[in-house]
Amino acid sequence: MTEPTFPPSPDSASNPPQAPTDFAQAAMNTIAGGAASGAQAPGWERAVLEKLAMATLAEQRTARRWRNGIRLAWLAFLSVLVWLGLQQGSSTADVSTPHTAVVSIQGEIAAGADASAEFVVSAMRTAFEDDGAKAVVLLINSPGGSPVQAGIINDEIKRLKALHKKPVYAVVEETCASAAYYIAAASDEIFVDKASIVGSIGVLMDGFGFTGLMDKLGVERRLMTAGENKGFLDPFSPQTEKQRAFAQAMLNQIHQQFIGVVKEGRGKRLKETPEMFSGLFWTGQQAIELGLADQLGNLDYVAREVVKAEEVIDYTRKDNVAERLAKRFGAAIGDGAVRALRSLPAIH
Repeated sequence: MTEPTFPPSPDSASNPPQAPTDFAQAAMNTIAGGAASGAQAPGWERAVLEKLAMATLAEQRTARRWRNGIRLAWLAFLSVLVWLGLQQGSSTADVSTPHTAVVSIQGEIAAGADASAEFVVSAMRTAFEDDGAKAVVLLINSPGGSPVQAGIINDEIKRLKALHKKPVYAVVEETCASAAYYIAAASDEIFVDKASIVGSIGVLMDGFGFTGLMDKLGVERRLMTAGENKGFLDPFSPQTEKQRAFAQAMLNQIHQQFIGVVKEGRGKRLKETPEMFSGLFWTGQQAIELGLADQLGNLDYVAREVVKAEEVIDYTRKDNVAERLAKRFGAAIGDGAVRALRSLPAIH
């Protein structure tokens, strides 16, 4: 006995369904057609169920392909991201070609920043180790930062100079102040623009005190410590004269360390005045007159006239593609929030 079948629609042969929803619609049209024609012969239900099952399977296969395709695309993207992240962010030099090596110190000198001791020291070591580098130039444009980070860089400059017997020159762009000058003092010569800002040989610790405001608002600070001086930098607690004197003694000691580094680096070139170590800063022209700098000159001048190697190769560590993407998607914002929440005043 032949099972009855429903004839295809007039255009089904020339335009077969392409999407899973088309299969489902075709099956529903079949059911509707069977009911309308009054077909009640045995077996027609089976044909309808078969078509519905096929439509469902086709839809599931298509959805599975889409999911797998998206997963593969994400896997490929992440693989590329990881590969880029493993690439070195610094420039590579041809060790056989004589050149002037440059390491930039830009922005705040702080742990985790582009001008951190970790990144600057790593770039300097690479520059010194390359045989083609005839000298290392520190290209500085920084208002200062951490004396600890600057001290690490200063010490490493002196070590690398003695080890590799190569000169180090500091070239100042707009600013070389505070911790940036701490670093520059270790160089053999300092070149500036006549309008550069140079100096600020001093130390500060900044913060706020809100005790008076809290009294007016009727807010009580509940701070519990083990150790009478544990919370003396807390901005919501009063500061005693003993605590103030302790902090000032610490700053004075760091200041003397800074002065010692400058005197050691500049030697007899320094024309010391009462204001020189007071935290004041000067133009590049004034810095030359005071012995804080040696002469006017930019990077190209130093490479051409001093090092005698006009080709300049930058060894500065730079963010790779993966790091830039990470910052764009919020890593930098999170880091900024953490810094904003720090309660301990920083020393600059």
